[in-house]
Amino acid sequence: MNTFQNVMGISAVFALVLLPALIGVVRERRIDRELREAERARSAEPPRTADAARPVRAARRPYVRSWARI
Repeated sequence: MNTFQNVMGISAVFALVLLPALIGVVRERRIDRELREAERARSAEPPRTADAARPVRAARRPYVRSWARI
């Protein structure tokens, strides 16, 4: 019984350490998906006027595989 409690304790600590990283990865993937959908919707709509110049788009930062932003 003591071995089972040790395994469960270590598993709980491991889960608590990994939880913030997993939440960050899920959040980043959701944001990337929303940005892709917005870009597709923006490119699909016709320009409002024929002579209007297309706005300059800002370059996105590369994806960093970390929840900590520098």
